Amino acid sequence: MIRPRATICQGCWQQMHMPVFLRGVASVPFRAFGIRPSRMNPNTCTICEMMFTKLMKARQVTIEATVLFADLRGYTGLSQSQSSRAVSEVLDSFYDECAEAIWDHDGLLNKTMGDAVMAIFNFPIRHDDHPRRAVLAARDIQMRWEERRRKLSAREDDSNVGVGVGLDTGEVSFGEFGRTHQDLTAIGTVVNRAARAQAAAAAGEILATAGVHERAPAEFALSAAKEYALKGFDEPIALWAA
Repeated sequence: MIRPRATICQGCWQQMHMPVFLRGVASVPFRAFGIRPSRMNPNTCTICEMMFTKLMKARQVTIEATVLFADLRGYTGLSQSQSSRAVSEVLDSFYDECAEAIWDHDGLLNKTMGDAVMAIFNFPIRHDDHPRRAVLAARDIQMRWEERRRKLSAREDDSNVGVGVGLDTGEVSFGEFGRTHQDLTAIGTVVNRAARAQAAAAAGEILATAGVHERAPAEFALSAAKEYALKGFDEPIALWAA
């Protein structure tokens, strides 16, 4: 189910107690100044996207966040066996379902990269329980995709395409990186670990690090840790299935 969008920017209201209207007649003056709903989360605005530069006077900021990576499994094989139109529809559906799940839990859809997405929780909308929200968003992604996959399969556009998800939490650097091509994103070990956890996840699986497990233990009551050799890390890393 798609939840109704907020009338005012949740990031600006939470951090500055300033009502920035996103929709309706009251939003017209804001739109005249180029302030619109963010493409990363339609419940925040374009001010939030640049908050670290406009308000914090810094090009990059260090924040506590949970990072989510989700990737389509079987997409390469699908692209070789289906028409470009069918493949595009599958990818569009994947992006749409991920976005709705992430936004429903106040996350930021930071990147779409081929057949993968990256999301950040706890910026610009802050929540102490951001690791739990990321886990719930990951589960929603799996549920939404399974429902969408059945519809696509009924038309023979897709048969065995699943989603693998990885999560990690901790400090990340968030801001604009690069000079010739500026990129608004998060970087750091947490981002790398979440990406590697996603790579280790099977279709239909969610793997989370010890940090996420410690911050949201109730979500892993029936899960035991398993060690994985993740690319780029010298020692095996314990991951929990959510």
